[in-house]
Amino acid sequence: MTQRILTRIQNLTECLLKAKQNNSRFEEGRAYCNLGNAYQSVSDFQRAIEYHEKYLSIANDVGDKAGEGRAYSGLGIAYKSLGDFQRAIEYHEKHLSIVKDLGDKAGEGHAYCNLASAYQNLGDFQRAIEYQKKNLKIANDVGDKAGEGRAYSGLGIAYISLGDFQRAIEYHEKHLSIAKDVGDKAGEGHAYCNLATIEYHEKHLSIAKDVGDKAGEGHAYCNLASAYQNLGDFQRAIEYQKKNLKIANDVGDKAGEGRAYSGLGIAYKSLGDFQRAIEYHEKHLSIAKDVGDKAGEGHAYCNLASAYQNLGDFQRAIEYQKKNLKIANDDVGDKAGEGHAYYNLGISFLNSDSLNEALAHFRSSVETRDTIRGSLISKDVWKISLREVSKNAYNCLWQVFIMLQKTDEALDAAEQGRAQALLDALEIKYGFPSFPHRCTKSEEEVTNTPRKRSTLTVFLAIQNETLNLWVLGKESKAVFRQAKLRRERAHEEPFAFLLEAALKKIDAGVDVRCENRSLDKISDNPQNPAPSTRGDGRILQPSYRNTDWLQPLYDVVIGPIEDLLNCDELIVVPDGALSLAPWAALSESLRIRTVPSLSILKLIADSSTDHHTKDGVLLVGDPSLEKVTNNWGKPIYKQLNYAKKEVEMIGGVLNGQPLTGEAATKQEVLKRIESVALVHIAAHGRKETGEIALAPNPGWESKNPIPMEEDYILNMSDIQATELRARLVVLSCCHSGKGEVSSEGVVGMARAFLFAGARSVLVSLWAIDDEATMEFMKSFYQHMRAGETASYALQKAMKCLRDSESFSAPKYWAPFVLIGDDVTIQFDKNN
Repeated sequence: MTQRILTRIQNLTECLLKAKQNNSRFEEGRAYCNLGNAYQSVSDFQRAIEYHEKYLSIANDVGDKAGEGRAYSGLGIAYKSLGDFQRAIEYHEKHLSIVKDLGDKAGEGHAYCNLASAYQNLGDFQRAIEYQKKNLKIANDVGDKAGEGRAYSGLGIAYISLGDFQRAIEYHEKHLSIAKDVGDKAGEGHAYCNLATIEYHEKHLSIAKDVGDKAGEGHAYCNLASAYQNLGDFQRAIEYQKKNLKIANDVGDKAGEGRAYSGLGIAYKSLGDFQRAIEYHEKHLSIAKDVGDKAGEGHAYCNLASAYQNLGDFQRAIEYQKKNLKIANDDVGDKAGEGHAYYNLGISFLNSDSLNEALAHFRSSVETRDTIRGSLISKDVWKISLREVSKNAYNCLWQVFIMLQKTDEALDAAEQGRAQALLDALEIKYGFPSFPHRCTKSEEEVTNTPRKRSTLTVFLAIQNETLNLWVLGKESKAVFRQAKLRRERAHEEPFAFLLEAALKKIDAGVDVRCENRSLDKISDNPQNPAPSTRGDGRILQPSYRNTDWLQPLYDVVIGPIEDLLNCDELIVVPDGALSLAPWAALSESLRIRTVPSLSILKLIADSSTDHHTKDGVLLVGDPSLEKVTNNWGKPIYKQLNYAKKEVEMIGGVLNGQPLTGEAATKQEVLKRIESVALVHIAAHGRKETGEIALAPNPGWESKNPIPMEEDYILNMSDIQATELRARLVVLSCCHSGKGEVSSEGVVGMARAFLFAGARSVLVSLWAIDDEATMEFMKSFYQHMRAGETASYALQKAMKCLRDSESFSAPKYWAPFVLIGDDVTIQFDKNN
């Protein structure tokens, strides 16, 4: 304990004695309060609790309601530090009740802040965000800028836990800005800390040193150690953790000392020095027990288990993980920690060849994570993030079933982990009962994945270099096959490499002729504009008339099940990188479409025939983007002349008036999109996400010199906020099938339209040529007008281009993929 803290405690003790001598109960209580806070600052939480309880007793005796509230707050903070989050919440709720009665708005804000922090530790991130937003509102109302900054900080931390890093960064940057404005150097340091880059951690360290904040200096060293740990620089991580340890020892921060030992143990484990790692984790464990830090104790058990796991001592690993699980479950109530503990136990049992035990714990891990998902209600982004951080548990569940040669159960487990957030949303959208806990059946129970299917369906699941395939047809039992793929390079996803190699062969996504519909901007430098053509604009590649480029992909996906494909239509439920494969191009004889999951396909098929609109079209083509300019006032995006002709052609076929040019605004599209059976958009699309550029909304001139993206970019959030009833959405834009490939599937514009209620979506996987797409769509709508299904029209349109002289190269006809149901549209027979 530093001399400064010792001196403070000594002075407070003298104040306490003086208050007792003067028989001043009020002053005696305040002395107990201050002593409680002092011992809290050096991690002596039990002593802190003793003093806060004495303060509470006196406050009750003298009728000091404000003091009673402060005592409850101090007790809540101390119990949170001990990892007893439920007890902490009880005290903070008592504090909240008192400050509301007293009309103490600032105190109310502090109570909300403390409740948010406790719920954050329990893994209830939605509740944490709700309380932080209440805290933020009060800080705004009372003009407490520093409090506003702290609320932003808390929100940033909660969003990091949910995996929404962009939102987290925005909140931490707001905190940083406020801290700078009000001259809060410590707050500025904390903001740098939360922004979590080495540069910011070094700024935090510098500020902590400048203001003499030894505890902050230690935290900065700890965070720098973690940053270097993540970069794989384990020696630098050890160096900073040792500095952190020294400061914790100097200031008497026992809990901080324990965290430093924990960090050192993790670094030495990464270096393969497992014995040294165990020594440090045991020191952390001893300290956590001494100070009563149950959460820290659980983390120490978890880290010890991991080290023993690496030593091959699986029994010891299991023993420690069970202790970690008990603390997470019984003592702390941390559902996220509980799910992680079950997963770690599953891994330990798996490594010790106890497959049934492993299966039981992976199942428990999945059930726990599904319970958390159920609490997120309709928060789609949060559910996607939760599924991503939980992916190992879900994957291990179905993989162990395969190891046990229970392939039907494996299919059921894999299916129940697919597109969870999208399925939750669609159950609400289509009016079906929602079932948030999907992996709760015992091993003995019959699986409920529908086996019999009128259309042959193949379900894919990737496991390292192995592709697992289940074929579902008219028989009640699924046929299970596997295919192996050799890894070309270390640390490489082999199926992604296979797909990339195929697309590279055909130069997919590269502009060869005239304009394409990519949202990629031209150069801001007028002296060096980006080219709009490549070659002379009429390059023919007759060698690409065959499908040699797709042969490796065909061999690994279709080859193993080729003997079963006695049909003319196939539905694929893809996985991982294969979600971006050009499925419709894989076979000239098979009509192939994809679905995110079997459950989503069944849900759409079971929906009422009246759910989707039967008539009405929205045709959008070549939106005017002339006003979206670069620094020299030059338009950034090219006009798409064939896109305009395309929608005018479709309008003639369907007797619909297209929106083009300046009329095709984002506002007008969103206004009309909910009431039509067919949506067709021919415009520029963004490479990474498929987001679409429309004409800027009216009134943008009053806000900015040039339109901002929110004025003209149609994004996923815009679409998901709508109530679509369209039977078919055609996104005749570059990259409209793209998005982030996650455990949820491809999170992009196609998913957004399905989420909003579209029955089927036709998209492109790469940059599409303007003129070729015009010809493709002409053929597609001719067949749709003739009453054919979307998959049949797609097959015929691809054949039309494949047989043409100008557009036979696969890059022109292969990118189109149909996702969802195979719909027909009722057209006016007079057209």
